[in-house]
Order: sequence, then structure tokens, then C-alpha cells
Amino acid sequence: MKIMLWLVLAIALVVNVSSSFVIDDNTRQALVSVVTGVVALACGVTLFVKRDKRP
Repeated sequence: MKIMLWLVLAIALVVNVSSSFVIDDNTRQALVSVVTGVVALACGVTLFVKRDKRP
């Protein structure tokens, strides 16, 4: 599960950064950026909650 979350997080970050260079339409670029940002935040929060807690 954690490997999949890390993979989705990495893909979301790459797509978010590259969307400003690849997509010319401002509306589409904003939508892609918002969606990938939400996905990246959700993966980050989930990984933080699921981390191994050390005593």
C-alpha cells in the first residue's frame, strides 16, 4: 500500500510540475494542477498517518 502511495505521489508531482510547460490552455492547466495537487496532498497525509510510530 505504501509503495503505491509513494508512486502516485511521485506521478502527481511530476504531472503537476510539467503541466505548466505542456498545456497551453490556462483553464485546463489550472484544473490539472488543482487535481494533481489534491492527489499529492492526500497521498502525503495518508503516508504521514500510516507511518511507523516509534516509541
